[in-house]
Amino acid sequence: MSAQLAQLWSQLQFLRPLWLLALPLLPLLAWWRVRAVRRRGGWAQDVDAHLLPHLLVREPQGLGRAWQDVLGWVGMALVILALAGPSLHTRTQPLWQSRQPLVVALDLSQAMHGRDLPPDRLSQARAKLATLLRQRQGGEVALVVFADDAYTVAPLTFDAANVALFLDALAPEVMPADGHRVDRAIDWSRKLLRQAGFPRGEILLLTDRANPAALTAAARARADGYRVSVLGVGRASGGLDEAALQTLAARGGGRYQPISPGDADLRALGVLDPGQMSAAPGDGTARLRQDEGYWLLPLAMLCLLPWLRRGAGVLAVLVLLCGPSLPAQAQTSVQGDAWHRPDQIAYARRQQGVEAYRRGDYARAAAVFAGLPDALSQYDLGNALAQQGRYDEAIAAYDRALRLDPGLADARYNRALVEAARQRQRMSQPPAQGQQNPQGQQNSQGQQNSQSQQNPQGQQNSQGQQNSQGRSGVQGRPQGRQESPQPQAQPASQTRQQVQQQAQQQAQADAALRARLQAALARQSGGRRTPAESDHVGQETPEQRARRLANQAWLQRVPDDPGALLRARLWLEAQRRQLQGEGP
Repeated sequence: MSAQLAQLWSQLQFLRPLWLLALPLLPLLAWWRVRAVRRRGGWAQDVDAHLLPHLLVREPQGLGRAWQDVLGWVGMALVILALAGPSLHTRTQPLWQSRQPLVVALDLSQAMHGRDLPPDRLSQARAKLATLLRQRQGGEVALVVFADDAYTVAPLTFDAANVALFLDALAPEVMPADGHRVDRAIDWSRKLLRQAGFPRGEILLLTDRANPAALTAAARARADGYRVSVLGVGRASGGLDEAALQTLAARGGGRYQPISPGDADLRALGVLDPGQMSAAPGDGTARLRQDEGYWLLPLAMLCLLPWLRRGAGVLAVLVLLCGPSLPAQAQTSVQGDAWHRPDQIAYARRQQGVEAYRRGDYARAAAVFAGLPDALSQYDLGNALAQQGRYDEAIAAYDRALRLDPGLADARYNRALVEAARQRQRMSQPPAQGQQNPQGQQNSQGQQNSQSQQNPQGQQNSQGQQNSQGRSGVQGRPQGRQESPQPQAQPASQTRQQVQQQAQQQAQADAALRARLQAALARQSGGRRTPAESDHVGQETPEQRARRLANQAWLQRVPDDPGALLRARLWLEAQRRQLQGEGP
């Protein structure tokens, strides 16, 4: 029996030991209460002490009254011990887990223009990245490109669609210098994962060969907990060194697969279904102490029952009812101010905004982030507004974030992207009056689509957005007719004959528009105008001809260079590294 008690005593721990400091206060409270009872309502101030025993009539004390006081103080001691959180046992609890992050490092050396993979290696690599970003099931993704050095195109993010935006801009021409430094790509990817605080992660290389420095870098990454896998881009006839890439993957603790149609290669590498990553090393579980103080509460309540009759145990009852539940209330209450500091409330609100953003509810996320004044929340507000196409408001949010934290590089980078998107949006708007497109059709980049995808009836385009002129009636007007300032709604007094006449005019305008579209297709295919088009051009007035030429000039001035922004950003980063002595 004594051995068991000794074992229990050795296992005893208090989860909240500061409550034990209240135990020495109990004797002081007991002394104060006894003194108050002896004063008996203030007679000691008016009567000499040696006369009080003879003048006052005392109730018989007996052992019962004394034991009530003793039990009451024992109950208070048990309450304090319960609040201190005594623990004798432990339990196993799984830790929080998340998907492992992935950093994709794409080779953008001039070798990617090789045509051993039809149509070329770069096109195959882009298509493979699109499949990866579309089918990957959770986990953060980052995109790194490398040639003579490695650069971050998209940092780690849960939104794979944001990474996919850069696929069309990926080309060897955006790199500041040509080369093939696979080792720098591995080291830079490892740095991204380490800076994000991930103890483990995946690095996927898309390249065609490896050097000894890359093998050393892969070994370093594996030692840090990051697995390096390789997807071989190319064929042996075009210079693909499968032996070196297999050795590289083995050094990095990963796998090697040659690129192939479909997604079988990605599934073999294990990057489409990332594994779980626990928050701590081991099997993802932890041993936690159990709070067993609640076993003392029934006994404490029994001891305090005599005090309840006299009204002296009100404070003890309040402590019994509220004290042990404080930790649970503090964990379950998110918005309450009673148990949380302002920074904890702001963090909880920020998490709500993050969850809404991940669900795609960008309006809700923007509403949550708008009420938070810190730099990161304003940065996230800019992201949520940009996803809704509210570019001006997004840029203002990025500016506020940069004012609060000038070193927030992600905000500066995203601001540049949104600024470029806003410029493209402005350029895609129809020109001012006198420069409108006579055909009234625009594609998603602000250029006239004269090949296909045109709808002469003002229906929606391939992106599900209605033509900007389809509701104003400009699309169906003949080329020489001016815009009418009258509203769309027909007056109540309009006769049926007028309605039929307008419908007939609309049908004629639609037929004329279809004829012009067919003429444009024929001109692109054969380079010659049809007779009907030649007659129409010959009948143009000077005003109509000036408008047509202005429309053509407006359409031709839109540049088609999706990699311009990325090329400028990588060039500036290369210059910064050279000035700081970090470049190759």
